[in-house]
Amino acid sequence: MKVRSRQGCTVRGLLLGNSVVVLDVESARRVYASGFYGKPLGISKPRNSSFTSPLVLGLLEALYLVEKGIICVEDSNGKMMEINELKEHARGYVPRFDDLYLVYRHARDMGYVPRSALKFGADFALYKRGPGYEHAPFLIQVTREDEEIDPLEIVRSGRLSHSVRKSFILAVLSGQNRIRYLLFEWSKP
Repeated sequence: MKVRSRQGCTVRGLLLGNSVVVLDVESARRVYASGFYGKPLGISKPRNSSFTSPLVLGLLEALYLVEKGIICVEDSNGKMMEINELKEHARGYVPRFDDLYLVYRHARDMGYVPRSALKFGADFALYKRGPGYEHAPFLIQVTREDEEIDPLEIVRSGRLSHSVRKSFILAVLSGQNRIRYLLFEWSKP
């Protein structure tokens, strides 16, 4: 489903604030089915790609799909956005965008499906197969190696992830593109 050129873009998304919407339902279905990208409008937990509504993508997802040549994004004036323009726009809406996107892209490139884990107090819930097929086995919190972390926050995150049957991972960023993953397992002394 790769797009050959921006002029020949077959899947178009419309930038609306902190989201990109794929209005064409057939295109929306193909994008969703290619890796559980986005959420169909009005459907919180789709079972498959047989929905009949537009697809709403977050800015992390949209940028990834643009970089992979799967979609192109138009602004509200109908102008195709370049990758750097979309990144700059996203930085205005998503705190720590660059750090989050680095981990998001790495997870996707490794075949995982990262989704927001705000309800769990983490940055990402990470699926091996995809939502609807399994519960996310991992929660990821992104941090930089030069940031201080309160040990109590690690304990809280570990306890929460354990209570929802997920492993807690700290993604530690260093340098420009290096990620180290620290997996925490709950144990009783």
